[in-house]
Amino acid sequence: MTKGPNARLADLFGLAGWSKGELARLVNRQAAAMGHPQLATDTSRVRRWIDTGETPRDPVPKVLAALFTERLGRVVTIEDLGFSGPGQAGTRQSAEGLPLPPGQVAAVLTEFTGMDLMLNRRGLVGAGAALAAGSALSSAMHDWLRTEAGPAAGSGGSASAAGLPHLDQAAFDRYEAAPVGAEEIDALERSVEVFRAWDAARGGGLQRKAVVGQLNEVGGMLAYRHPEVLQKRLWGVAANLSVLAGWMSHDVGMEPTAQKYFVIAAHAAREGGDRPRAGEALSRAARQMVHLGRPDEALDLMKLARSGAGEQALPRTRAMLHTIEAWAQASMGRGQAMRRTLGQAEELFAGDRGEDPPTWMQMFDEADLHGMQALAFRTLAEHEPAAAKTAEKHARRALALRGGGHQRSQIFDYISMASACFIGDDPEQADRYARLALLTINENSSHRTWDRLREMYRLTGHYAGFPKIKDLRAEIQEALPRAPKPARARDVKGIRSI
Repeated sequence: MTKGPNARLADLFGLAGWSKGELARLVNRQAAAMGHPQLATDTSRVRRWIDTGETPRDPVPKVLAALFTERLGRVVTIEDLGFSGPGQAGTRQSAEGLPLPPGQVAAVLTEFTGMDLMLNRRGLVGAGAALAAGSALSSAMHDWLRTEAGPAAGSGGSASAAGLPHLDQAAFDRYEAAPVGAEEIDALERSVEVFRAWDAARGGGLQRKAVVGQLNEVGGMLAYRHPEVLQKRLWGVAANLSVLAGWMSHDVGMEPTAQKYFVIAAHAAREGGDRPRAGEALSRAARQMVHLGRPDEALDLMKLARSGAGEQALPRTRAMLHTIEAWAQASMGRGQAMRRTLGQAEELFAGDRGEDPPTWMQMFDEADLHGMQALAFRTLAEHEPAAAKTAEKHARRALALRGGGHQRSQIFDYISMASACFIGDDPEQADRYARLALLTINENSSHRTWDRLREMYRLTGHYAGFPKIKDLRAEIQEALPRAPKPARARDVKGIRSI
């Protein structure tokens, strides 16, 4: 029995540019390379997969995922192809199949990281997919995030126990599932801290593959049913690594991949019973949206992040969430709302009772609070130039408070300061801080620093006649990487998956 056309597969097939006969031949060839020489697919079978929603037998979904991943240059999972299990092929689940069904989080995590690692091995970075709208994610996940995970969802379990007949053991790309003890989890938690510190100092580009590989291993561990205490800790490691993988992907411009990791992180945190962590993971997706010029969608996600974090969230966590919401409001020119939201953030931060924050919040300190305020006021200054002076004040304070190991944030502070000075008609000061940013920007692998530098470069245009600024503009042009060649039309066409 079929369910009608498989819209997801049809979208990806259109992007790939294959004929049905060509895809059939590629499936047979890839299957043989993966150890299934008996597979024989033809054009009529491919047509049925697309037009009638027929579900192919194993290992075809896995073979198709590998083919589309290589062709499109970004991770394509079995779920992305519309093959989500018996009776679901070809259907369009609410908002791109979200939330993930109970028991499937570890399987999706392991499959997605395995595909991501395959892209890394082949040197591909493509960003051909379209981001899911913030409103779509928020609507799909709102009720789910506010409820507790059920026993099946929180247990980890094997693929078969989770009701995933389409994912055989080979799909996990890992060792045989085996138990781990407290000492192994201690080591994993320490590795998260090492990765987090590296990211803060040098950006996500150099360590992204290592983080994804570690996350893939943790996915394999979650396939074994551990005692509850250990299982929750493993879910915590999975959530932290997923956020890092997402943040590092965002840092190097892999936006759809980053968004997928943030969603997986929210699921993993909820599996471990850590709602504040789930809310913070979704706030990363909101920050991504603001950076990409979609602040209205960021606000949708922030509503979900704040409600999902629940009453368990510490004041510092809620303060951090408010600063992201304020940045989105500033991007839309909503100065009054932004100031009110930042005021609430300050009150929450000041009201912190000195409780030890979770490890994933320790990066948000007073310097970060002022850094986010500087960014918000600098962004608002594009609409209200008078806000530039307040941005300068907060940027100066952030720079004074920055400790060692936060070079990327320091670069952002310098750029916020320089941009505010340009808007505030102080090119002398702007030139000084811009040059401080340029001193270390090439030691950082963060593409986001380059994006902010481009924004600042735009502001220098008004002062291009000044000798110092003329030289500065030349130095910025020299520091910025060459723009990539435009993607082919088929690579940037929007599709219905994240």
